[in-house]
Parts: sequence; structure tokens; C-alpha cells
Amino acid sequence: MSRARQPPLVTGISPNEGISWTKVTIRGENLGTGPTDLIGLTICGHNCLLTAEWMSASKIVCRVGQAKNDKGDIIVTTKSGGKGTSTVSFKLLKPEKIGILDQSAVWVDEMNYYDMRTDRNKGIPPLSLRPANPLGIEIDKGRFPQKDLEALFPGMSADFTSENFSAAWYLIENHSTTSFDQLKTAVVNLKKQANKKNEGSLAYVKGGLSTFFEAQDALSAIHQKLEADGTEKVEGSMTQKLENVLNRASNTADTLFQEVLGRKDKADSTRNALNVLQRFKFLFNLPLNIERNIQKGDYDVVINDYEKAKSLFGKTEVQVFKKYYAEVETRIEALRELLLDKLLETPSTLHDQKRYIRYLSDLHAPGDPAWQCIGAQHQWILQLMHNCKESYVKEQKGNSLLHSPMLDLDSDVRPSPIGHLSQTASLKRGSSFQSGRDDAWRYKAPQQVVFVEKLTKLVVSQLPNFWKLWISYVNGSLFSETAEKSGQMERSKKNARQRQNDFKKMIQEVMYSLVKLIRGALLPFSLREGESRQYGGWEMKSELSGQWLTHVIQTVRLSSESLTALEIPNDMLQIIQDLILDLRVRCIIVTLQHTAEDIKRLAEKEDWVVDNEGLTSLPSQFEQCIIHSLQSLKTVLDCKPGEASVFQQQKTQEDVCQLSIGIMQVFIDCLEQLSTKPDGDIDTAHLSVDVSSPDLFGSIHEDSSLSSEQRLLIALSNCRYLERHTFLNIAEHFEKHGFQGLEKITQVSMESLKELDQRLFEMYIEFKADPIVGSLEPGIYAGYFDWKDCLVPAGVRNYLKEALVNIIAVHAEVFTISKDLVPRVMSRVVEAVSEELSRLMQCVSSFSKNGALQARLEICALRDTVAIYLTPESKLASLF
Repeated sequence: MSRARQPPLVTGISPNEGISWTKVTIRGENLGTGPTDLIGLTICGHNCLLTAEWMSASKIVCRVGQAKNDKGDIIVTTKSGGKGTSTVSFKLLKPEKIGILDQSAVWVDEMNYYDMRTDRNKGIPPLSLRPANPLGIEIDKGRFPQKDLEALFPGMSADFTSENFSAAWYLIENHSTTSFDQLKTAVVNLKKQANKKNEGSLAYVKGGLSTFFEAQDALSAIHQKLEADGTEKVEGSMTQKLENVLNRASNTADTLFQEVLGRKDKADSTRNALNVLQRFKFLFNLPLNIERNIQKGDYDVVINDYEKAKSLFGKTEVQVFKKYYAEVETRIEALRELLLDKLLETPSTLHDQKRYIRYLSDLHAPGDPAWQCIGAQHQWILQLMHNCKESYVKEQKGNSLLHSPMLDLDSDVRPSPIGHLSQTASLKRGSSFQSGRDDAWRYKAPQQVVFVEKLTKLVVSQLPNFWKLWISYVNGSLFSETAEKSGQMERSKKNARQRQNDFKKMIQEVMYSLVKLIRGALLPFSLREGESRQYGGWEMKSELSGQWLTHVIQTVRLSSESLTALEIPNDMLQIIQDLILDLRVRCIIVTLQHTAEDIKRLAEKEDWVVDNEGLTSLPSQFEQCIIHSLQSLKTVLDCKPGEASVFQQQKTQEDVCQLSIGIMQVFIDCLEQLSTKPDGDIDTAHLSVDVSSPDLFGSIHEDSSLSSEQRLLIALSNCRYLERHTFLNIAEHFEKHGFQGLEKITQVSMESLKELDQRLFEMYIEFKADPIVGSLEPGIYAGYFDWKDCLVPAGVRNYLKEALVNIIAVHAEVFTISKDLVPRVMSRVVEAVSEELSRLMQCVSSFSKNGALQARLEICALRDTVAIYLTPESKLASLF
């Protein structure tokens, strides 16, 4: 596991002071691994993340927004390092009124100058603007706080263009440390500026005096001559001559100066055109600059230039400006289309989506680009999910997996958990009952499991950005938080409120598709008829085993936790919880069914090796099989936060109860099959002697085969152990894992086991007692023995001795298998022999004295020999 990165540390900022919207460069250490790693940036307590541009792990460029604090730290927050610290601070200055010739970081409309003295807008050329330094001496900004000056001169201003201009405030603010001599020089400069204005007017008049005097002299001479002639004829003649002279003079002047004046007019026109081109070259070069910046991807520059051109020439009436501005609008419209295509292009990162939305918003694109992006991402996620299903279905059916770039979100098609699980697919139940089919698929994950892994990974990787995009749309953080963007933020919030239900339907559709696709792969019977084609299509050759279903449940749980961490409302995720519940129930059912199949095969593993207690390994294998199955279900049975118990539904309780009873019954049937199997069907090749068990008689292992009576005894011994230990232990494990209906499971299983035990016991007694009982009557009357005519008793006759020897043989056989069974078996055998002997004696019509003594002797001999195994019934029979 890699070590966590150090928190960000800001060690420098340039510049370290400025007004709002100042562009700054932040330098430091551990400032993030990439644009997506940067999740927070505040300057003086203001969030500047939206304007931040991550350059490297040691450099970030952003703009300072409006903040309440005058001075504050620069705090950078990253995913990898968390919240950082700062060794430097930034001072936020109040914006000053910008003079016409003052340098500024933002563009100022110099064609629309506002004259505060006349309180009206006045267009003035740049050459006639007022100087920024009217005193003509060096400005030395004082250190007097702005607040103190405002308090000292209420309602006044230090701006010399202001109507409320205060000279004292201006001198304190700009010349507080200026010497008296320099102030004298400033007074002289002011006087010179005033004299220059007056001198300029006089010089203009002086330059035209000679022309005025000549015209005046010519007019006076003409007037005097007219008075001297005194006649109307002379006046008309002189007037005509004067007009002729003037016309000739004018024509001569035009002829002489026409070429010069033409060149002058042409030069003036050229000069004016050059001045216009120079002054408005921004507009004339703007279409080409837009094309170049678009190719370089400098969309911010294009937007700023467009805003400037729009404010200057958006409402112009000049045809040339209109033509070029229309060309600009054409380029901007093409840029809107390009940005919209990039916004709707998939896949794309959340950072790029926010950037393109902000660009389109700044360009006043029609419609709602943010909502269009959300809709496109929604369709993209749904398409990814269905393409994923189609690809894996085709691969399962034998077709080659089509490589789709839409699915190539990572290089690892089969995640590492699948590879790990495929190598440990079995439940490790024990080699004695491991099924052969496990080896066929344990090293390869089923296609449905791989599909669920891929599908959930796809949703978990795509949905967070989709949800974050919606959150940004809701709170308006897609746009700048500065004042000029507040209108866009409000419109975004209003649109989001109107479209909340539409977005909720989108999330529900994604969750619905996710759940239905998983159901189609794992629980096809839970789909409706019309949904099978859209969400199903898998070839169900065999149902998934319990261990694979357990892995799928864990995968879906992790996906649910990831989606819950996004703070998606629980009602939207409830459908996933329902899916998990159905998968858990199905996993329990399948696991119990497979357990029953494994228990059926336990009969093939019986080796008939008996230990000291007369037991084989069969009960232990049965118990271990149940325990391993329950252990494999532990994670399935445990309830995660928000999950319901798998046994909350009555039907589930009943199904699990019946399966549990079925497992017990399968093993009971297995015992019965083993104990009643014909001798020829028993495989004795694997039998061995348990050298640790004291075998006093050695009758079992010397013959290398078992008789039917011996198998019955071993089965009885196993039944006895099952009843007293195994079934009770299994019931405890069921209870420990939360199974319901334990009383019914235990009761039914015990009854079935007792019935089997009684059947096997009766069979064994029938095998052993009937031959002994059947030999009594022939033995008594052997040699034509007559109770009425017999000799004096000399001892117990042979028939009784033979019967006792057979009883002792039964005792030895039972004792060899299980000492605990001896009292039960011997009591029944003795009872049968006693009852038969009693019946035979009662059938004798009369006894002689010797016959009575002989009968008494034999009855007492039998009674005394088997005294410890006498029951009340056998005692009563002996007292006939």
C-alpha cells in the first residue's frame, strides 16, 4: 500500500496584493497530482477553485475573487494530501477609480468617458484626455489608511475629475512627504499649463491676422472706387470686372494648387484611414485572432475579446464596423457549436465538462448546455451498460468478444478479485466429499460473474461524475461566483429546481437498468416476460454455485456502499437493496441444495473403519459438510447497514426449513442405503484396520469383509451418535446463523432418525435372535426326549448350551462394534429366547418329577447366565 502524500504547502504568491479578479500565481509543494486531484482553493476565505488552473505539483494559476477579509492565507486542498497550509498571505486592496491614462489589468472603455463635473457621458479623443499628474511632480503615495481619509473628508474625493474634489485630500494622499520647494515647483507647473491654453488661442488668432488685413484692404479699395464714380453704370461695370478677376484668380489658383491639394486630400484620407486602422485594429484583426486562439484552445482569450468587441461595437451604426462585427459573430457561432460538440462528446472528465459549460455560458449559447450535458451523460451510461451485457453474452455463446472503445475503460477485463476467487472457488469442504465438477470450473470465473464485476465497476466509475455534475448544476457552482455571474447562477438554480424530477427519473433509470441486467444474468426467473430479451439472453447451462453467488453479493454490496457515499437519496438505491436481498435468499437456497447433493455422495466415501466408540467417519463428515456450508453463508446471512434479514419473509423461512429437513433426510437415507446394501455391492478394496482401536476378537478385519449384521450394528452405532451429538450440534449451528424453525427441523429429523434406528434394530434382532429361538424346540426334544419319562437330571442339556454359546457370540459381535449397544441388543435377544423357552415349557401337558427338575435346572441355568440382561418381560417369562 502506497504511503499517503504530504498535505499541500503554499510558499509563495505573485503578486502578493491586488484588487478582486487579479490573476495570481501560487507556488508551493504537494499542490496536487493533476487537475482532478485539486478539490479546494481559497484566498482570503474566498473559494477560487472555479478559476484555478493546475499547472504542476508546485504551481497553480487563478484569479482572486471578492472576499470579505482584507488579508488572508492561501489554502490548497487536494484528494491525495487533504487540506494544506500557507506560509504567505495575500492582501486584498479596494478597487480604485481608474483614470483614462492609468494602466489597468482589465479593459476600460476609453471612447465613452464619463465627466463627473457635467454629470453626463462625453466622447473625447484620447489626445485630449486630462493628465494623470496635474502638478507635474513625482507622486509619493502616503501610508494614510483610506478609511481615515474618508472619515476626515466626508463626502469628498481625491479624484480631480470629481465634482466633490478636495485638494487637501489629494495632497495628503499623493504628496504627504513632498517638500515645500517641490510644492512651489508644482504651483509654477500649474500656471504654465494655464498660460499654454491662453497662448494657444492667441497664437491661432495671430497666425490669421495678415490674411484678414489683406481681405479688408481689398474690400475698402473697391468700396472707395465705387463711391468716386458715383454712377450706376460704373458700379455695374466695376462689379462685373471684379467678378471676372476673382473667377480668373480662382481658376488660376485651382489650376496651380489642384495637384497639391489633391495629394494633400489623398494624404489626409490615407492618414485618417491609417489612424482608423490603428485605433480600431482590435476589431479588424479580431476574426483572425479568434481563429488562431480557437486552434490553440485559448477559449478564455476568445471570450474576453468577444466581450470587449461586443461592448464596443455591438450597437454601432458604422457600416465597416458592422461588417467586421458580423464576421466576429459568425466565428463565435462556430465556436459555440464546437464547444457544444466537445461538451456532448463522451467520454469526458468532469473538469472538462464544467469548463465547456462555463465557456458556453459566457458566450450566451442558446438553451441550457449544462442540462444537455447531463442528458448526454445519462444516455452514455445506459449505452455502456447494455453494450457491456451484449459483449459478454456474445462471448458466452462462443463468438469472439468485440473490442469496443466504449467498454475499454481499463486494461484489465477480469478484475483481480475474480482471478483470486477463481483459484479458490471451492468451499474447501474436504477432499473426502469434494465433487468432481469443482475442478472443471474452479480456475475460471463464470461469464455472468465477470459481467457483474465489469458492470458494477462501470457504474461506480461513471455515476459519481454524473452526480457531481448535477450537484454543481443545482448550486450554480458551474459558473463564476463573482458578481457579474450571479444572474447565471440564479438561472441555473431555477432550472435545476424545475428539473429535479427529471434528474431523479434519470438516476432511477440507471439503477433500474443495473438491477435488471444483474437479474437477467443471475436471476432470470425474476424478470417479467417482456424484459427477458432486453436484459437477459444468457445461456443457463447450469446455475451458479453458492460461492460465486456469495462473491457477486459482495461485489453488489461494495457498489451500493460507493453509491451511498455520494449522498444519493436512499429511495433511489432501494431497488439495489431489494436485489441484494433476492441474491442472498437465492444463494442460501442454492448452497443448501448443493449441500444435499454433496451429502448424497457421502455414501461413496464410507470406509467402514470403526473407532473406539463404534463409529465410522460418516457422522463427522456429515457434520463438517453442514458446518462448512453454513460458514460459507456467514457473509450472506450477516446484514449490512440498510439491509433486511433474509428470513423476514415467511416463504423464505419455509423454504429454508424444508431444505434443512431435506438435508437431514438425505443423510438418513444414506445410512439406510449403506446398512441394507447387498454384500456383493459393497466396495471393500479400500477397507483398512484401525490399529488404534482395541479389537479383542478381530473378527471384522480378519475376513476383509463385513457381514450384513455387522453393517447393521455400525449403522446403529452411527444412529445413536447422530441422535445424541451430531444432530444437536447441527441445530446449534443453525441457531447460531439465525435459521428459523429449528424446533421443526430437529423434531422431524429426530423422528426420522429414530424410525430408521428402530428398523435397523429390528432387522438385526431378526437376524440374530430368530436362529437361536428356532433351535430351542428341536434341541429340547432331540433323541425323543419326554418330560414324563426322563432320567434324573445330570446337568444342562446340549440345546441350552448351544443357545448360550450363540448368545455369547452375539454379545461378542456387538461388543466388538460398540460396547454401548450391548445392553440394548442382549436384552432383546435374551427376551426372545426366554419368551420362546417359556412358551415351550407351557406347552408341556405334564412333567414327571425328573422332568420338572430338568426343566427347572435349565430355566435357572439360562436365568443365571444372562441375569444382567434380563428385562421385566424376560424375568416374567422365566417364572412360568
